[in-house]
Amino acid sequence: MKVLVTGAGGTLGKYVVEHLAAEGWSVRAHDRARPETSAADDVVTGELLDRAQVEILVAGVDAVVHAAAIPSPLGGTEDEVFRNNVDSVYNVLYAAGQAGVRRIVNISSASAVGLAWSRRGLSPVSVPVTEEHPYVGDDVYGLSKQIGELVADTASRRWGCSVVSLRFPFIGTGERQRIHFEPIHADPGIDRAGLWAWLDTRDAARAVGAALIAKTVGHQVINVAALDTVSLLPTRELLRRYHPDTRIDRELGEFETLFDLRRAGELLDFTPEHGWRA
Repeated sequence: MKVLVTGAGGTLGKYVVEHLAAEGWSVRAHDRARPETSAADDVVTGELLDRAQVEILVAGVDAVVHAAAIPSPLGGTEDEVFRNNVDSVYNVLYAAGQAGVRRIVNISSASAVGLAWSRRGLSPVSVPVTEEHPYVGDDVYGLSKQIGELVADTASRRWGCSVVSLRFPFIGTGERQRIHFEPIHADPGIDRAGLWAWLDTRDAARAVGAALIAKTVGHQVINVAALDTVSLLPTRELLRRYHPDTRIDRELGEFETLFDLRRAGELLDFTPEHGWRA
């Protein structure tokens, strides 16, 4: 079985290529610049904003993982972030669907809820945050990811393919993880908008693999995060300090993540393996 991975040179894409190759997939790795990988069977460069190039790119594959994106509103102007993220997901998913690809994994983001990059200091309506939490955003990146999920939903209906949109928080391992964690340990308030969620990059790649083989139908939006928060403070204390008006829908574990992960377990049979607490 052959899978196309877009954004194969990115933080997540590199791990996805290696994981899928280790699982026996034949991998076509794509990025704007040639990704450094020895795991892929096929490496292609090009522009996802060019529909003609994308139609050639998806030819002959059985599945697609769309991981290419500008990963924050800081990666370009608002126009650049919006156009790149929205046009690329539209081109890839529609070209794949039209080509008869039956399984697509769309890398979305926890930012699709609209909290992470908001300038208004928002709080979630309720926790744990489910996939049905209303969109409350005012930033262009969160908007691009919310629209990407709508594109995925529409493409699934249009072409009859199965699409899974994975909502990841911050992902990292090793030094990238350390750089992200240390300032939050010193001042948890700086990550109030991110709800102190994270995921080891190796687990993110495993979640992609699980989504490719899961027996889902239509379009499914699925939260995937580590089981615990980044913070040294207990989850209840974080809510009391930074989101006192948020409704708490069930009892939470001492350091439990504020994202609801039941759908990942039920639909993907997926549980993160990597943590940071000794």
